[in-house]
Amino acid sequence: MRTGSNGQGSNSVHVRQFNERVILSLLRRFGEASKADLARFARLTNNTAGQIVRELESLRLVRVGGKRVNGSRGQPATMLSLDPQGAASLGVEIGRRSIETILVDFTGEILDRVHCERPFPLPEEAVAMACEQIAAVRRSAGTDRPIAGLGVAMPYNMGSWARELDISGAACFAWNDFDIAARLGAETGLRVFVENDGTAAAVAELFCGHGREAEDFLYLFIGPAIGGGLVLEGDFRRGIRGNAGDVGLMPTTPSRLASAPRPAGPFEILLTRASINSLVRHLQALGLPMRDRGELEAAMSAGLPGVMEWVEDCVEALILPILSSVRVLDVPRVVVDGDLPRDLLDQLIERLGAALEAASPESRDPPELLAGRIGRGAAAFGAAILPLHINYSPSRSILVGQELAS
Repeated sequence: MRTGSNGQGSNSVHVRQFNERVILSLLRRFGEASKADLARFARLTNNTAGQIVRELESLRLVRVGGKRVNGSRGQPATMLSLDPQGAASLGVEIGRRSIETILVDFTGEILDRVHCERPFPLPEEAVAMACEQIAAVRRSAGTDRPIAGLGVAMPYNMGSWARELDISGAACFAWNDFDIAARLGAETGLRVFVENDGTAAAVAELFCGHGREAEDFLYLFIGPAIGGGLVLEGDFRRGIRGNAGDVGLMPTTPSRLASAPRPAGPFEILLTRASINSLVRHLQALGLPMRDRGELEAAMSAGLPGVMEWVEDCVEALILPILSSVRVLDVPRVVVDGDLPRDLLDQLIERLGAALEAASPESRDPPELLAGRIGRGAAAFGAAILPLHINYSPSRSILVGQELAS
C-alpha cells in the first residue's frame, strides 16, 4: 500500500488506504460482493468504492467475477472477490498434542497442510518441527506469490496447568519465557504474528464460518484444553492481554468423575473438565490405554460409556461459564467446535442446549448454540488467515499515520 507526505495530502492517503482495507476485509468476510454492496457496507459513495476497487484490481488483490443471479429487475450486478494470486500466508498451530502447518492463498483457500501428532513438544522440538513443516508446504505448493507472514496459534500459557492437564512439570517449565515469535522469525525470515489459539480459531470461524452471517458470538473450541474467542460487531476482539473469550480459566463446579483431580477449594477451572485431556484421563482411569490418536478416535466414534460419561460431565461444567459470559457480554449465540468427531460434537451441543435452557432464568433466553463450521485444524487455519487480515485490514492507526504491518 502507498504512503504519503505530511499534511492534507498525507491525510487523504491515509483515509484512502483505510477505505481500501475496509473493502478487502468485507470481501474476506463475505466471499463476494458487488460494488454497490461494498459502498453500502463501507459507507462510501458508489463512485469512491468504484475507484478503490479499480485500484485494488490493478494491485491484483481484487478480481471481477460473474453476474449476480437473482430475480430482481434491472441489470445484474457484477460480483467482486479477492484475487487468490494476491498473496499467500502461512499458519502454524503449536498445540499440547500436535503441530500443524497450513499454507493459504489470498482468499483463504488451503494450498497445502501438514499435521504431526506430538504430545506436548518442548520448545526447541516445536521450532524444528514447525520449520520443517513450513519448508514442506512451501515446496509442495510451489507458489511464487508473496508471503504475507506467518501466523502462530498456541496457548499463551503453554507452561501452565500441569495438574489440570496431566502434563509433566519439566515440560511445562521449558516453555516459560520462551520467545516463539523471535525464534520462528529468525529461522524463516518471515514476519510472525502470534495469537492465542482460541482467538485464532475464532478468526477462522469469523471469516470462513458463521461469521459470514453472524456479527456477535462467543466461540468455544474443545481441544486438548478448551479455548475461546470473542466476535463483536463483525470483528474479533483480543482483549488487553490477548485473552478475550478465554473461558478455559473460568470457575466451575468440581467434577463428579472419580478420574478428575480434586481441587484445592470449592471451585475448579473449566479446562480441567471440558477438554480432550480430561477425556483421555477418564478413559485411562477406566482401563483403556489411549496410547495414540487412533485409539482415542476409535473410542469417541464408538460412543463408549466412558466417553458419554465425559460428555455429561463436560456439559455440566460448561453451563455456568457460558451463562455468565453471555449475560455479561450480551451476545445472542455461542459457536461450539472441537477436536471431536462431528456426531459426538452434535450430541454434546444437543445436551448442552437442553441444559442451558433449563438453567436460564426468567426473561432471559438461553443463547443460540451453533456447531462450528471449521472443525479440527481451526486454530491453524485461523493462524494462516491472521497475517492476511492484519496486513490488509482497516485500522485507526492508518488515519493518524502510524505504521502498520508491512
